[in-house]
Amino acid sequence: MQTSFTAEQLADPHVAESEKILRRCVHCGFCTATCPTYVTLGNELDSPRGRIYLIKDMLENGRPADEEVVTHIDRCLSCLSCVTTCPSGVDYMHLVDHARVHIEKTYTRPPVDRLIRSTLAAVLPYPRRFRAALLLAKLGRPLAPLFKRVPALRPLGAMLDLAPTSRLGKADTSARALPPVDVPKRGRVAILAGCAQSVLDAGINEAAIRLLTRLGVEVVTPAGEGCCGALVHHMGREEQALDFARRNIDVWCREMEKDGGLDAIIITASGCGTTIKDYGHMLRLDSAYAAKADKVSSLAKDVTEYLATLDLPKLEPRAETVAYHSACSMQHGQKITLQPKALLRAAGFAVRDPAEGHLCCGSAGTYNILQPEISAQLKARKVKNIEATKANIISTGNIGCMTQIASGTAVPIVHTVELLDWAYGGPRPAKLG
Repeated sequence: MQTSFTAEQLADPHVAESEKILRRCVHCGFCTATCPTYVTLGNELDSPRGRIYLIKDMLENGRPADEEVVTHIDRCLSCLSCVTTCPSGVDYMHLVDHARVHIEKTYTRPPVDRLIRSTLAAVLPYPRRFRAALLLAKLGRPLAPLFKRVPALRPLGAMLDLAPTSRLGKADTSARALPPVDVPKRGRVAILAGCAQSVLDAGINEAAIRLLTRLGVEVVTPAGEGCCGALVHHMGREEQALDFARRNIDVWCREMEKDGGLDAIIITASGCGTTIKDYGHMLRLDSAYAAKADKVSSLAKDVTEYLATLDLPKLEPRAETVAYHSACSMQHGQKITLQPKALLRAAGFAVRDPAEGHLCCGSAGTYNILQPEISAQLKARKVKNIEATKANIISTGNIGCMTQIASGTAVPIVHTVELLDWAYGGPRPAKLG
């Protein structure tokens, strides 16, 4: 793609990077076939190629974002299926990230939209606030149908629908978990406690810690770490996202300096993993953090990615059949496609791949709140494909996908590490009854 940025514009490193990305696009259109919003809506501007044209025009002309640009960029899930498909290697992820920051800085959203987004940014990344909000949501649930009748308030209705009805668990805040004394030590890792997942399903990290320690891995949960920044990063709130990243980097770097250091930083939510693995890029212009961010990114590992290096024993076949849903952040963001399924099969589970596995389930961070209509269509399509496998369990590696898919099917959905923990001596996951 030809561009015509001025030398003055290219002096901005963010613009210079976007210009390089734009020049790689050859308009082939392969991305349209795997883009969930284009497949759903059929509008060229709701495809990666269409959004690239909109972003190019906006940045090249140095103009503020307008309603058309915002509408179509907001509809992007950042699922990155297009990145997997693109034969030219267009780095769409960082291009759309830049566009969202530009929108946040130059576009004034309608008051209700601003309020909802500000509330999400002020609540979701903070476990205590999020827990309190979910308790209030139980009281507000009867208002959901009313909110859905007013277009501007539909995100509030979606929020209430997604709020769990069951009692919230509480994460174990132990700072350190040691292997049994009779098991040879095989490593030392930190595990991300995170924000939303620690409130919605504390059992995921508990299962990961049980399994890792039984395998001889010391697990630490360093004090002071928190949200990875992904939720606000994808809303264009760049400084807030970078502040979260810097805080976590400081915490993990201190842990690296202790006796034993760190062999890995384990992440059990693949959406968080994609962002933490991008810390090096996000902080590349920060001289105080660039090198430390690179180090953290290099140590970040999805829990299944790390487990695959430990040579778990192969177990006898089990009766359970598992439909494996590969979260977009796992397969497209981190390029982890084989390890989770290989681990499940080695643990004795029969694994089935749903059709159209490359398409997003519609969760995508806050997308199922901010774009509830499109999200609902994608969820229905995903659930139909999963249920067609006739599996009796659904497995995935991302809490957002778990929440989204669970709201559309009676088939129990659990984190992959919960099944692995169960197979290798842990308790049966509570969601399986």
